[in-house]
Amino acid sequence: MILSKKTLEFLREIINEKSEYRSGTKLVKFFNDLGFNDTYGQGFPSRWIFTEDRLTKINGTPTLDQCIKNTFAPVNFVDRIHALDLLINEFNQYLAFDKWKIIRREADITFQRLEKIEVNNNKPKDLENEFLSREFTDIELTALHLENAITNVLQHRIKEIEKCFNSGSPLAVILLAGSALEGILLGVAIQHPRQFNSTKSSPKDSHSKVKPFYEWSLSSLIDVAKELNLIQHDTHKFSHSLRDFRNYIHPFEQLSSGFSPREHTAKICLQVLRAAIHEIGENLSNI
Repeated sequence: MILSKKTLEFLREIINEKSEYRSGTKLVKFFNDLGFNDTYGQGFPSRWIFTEDRLTKINGTPTLDQCIKNTFAPVNFVDRIHALDLLINEFNQYLAFDKWKIIRREADITFQRLEKIEVNNNKPKDLENEFLSREFTDIELTALHLENAITNVLQHRIKEIEKCFNSGSPLAVILLAGSALEGILLGVAIQHPRQFNSTKSSPKDSHSKVKPFYEWSLSSLIDVAKELNLIQHDTHKFSHSLRDFRNYIHPFEQLSSGFSPREHTAKICLQVLRAAIHEIGENLSNI
């Protein structure tokens, strides 16, 4: 299949970040499995440039089909099949303009040719506006029953986030909100290890043993919180958006992606933090 530039750009994001975070070394292995013969070392370009170059070279060839199948392979989403389906649905919104569609049937990924462009009638802006319109009047970290020391640190950090938002510093809000969310979820996990470790979404090592909490990514913490019904669907969705934005703590990542933080983005990230605190406080007694 031949994909448009916009679709390839989004596929690049999925490969580099959204499906999992792939370092330069992992990206080299990913594309070498498709027939390339690259090595990782000094002079390696940005991950963004590397992936886009490889996708451009295989666009319109059967290798691109295999690349997409490898990207969305269910075996790479063990215990995260719901996240996989959401990702496929998101990619299909771009793929539709190339008159293609991905279909997952159990463990098989197939392609369907479309006779016409099928535009999804879902309105993500409506979901975003609805999420932003939610009001929280009882945002209390103490309701999470974390250790006093981490609660104090988080309280100071949240005050700093609000100051940054009010002073028009969106990047600071995004980065601090991401770290605060991770601290909150990790703190809750430490207080409830049995519940977090027993979920399907908990990250496993090569021997199917649950990894220690210090090895959990923010993505895993978010997915487990959703599985335990600590956070709602919209908070889960936008928490992953916050996680993606937080990766721009690395200046070269921000440079290569062309990401420019805006007040609206910061507003979403701050709302994610407020919603997570509120919902976890309400639902914690149920796990």
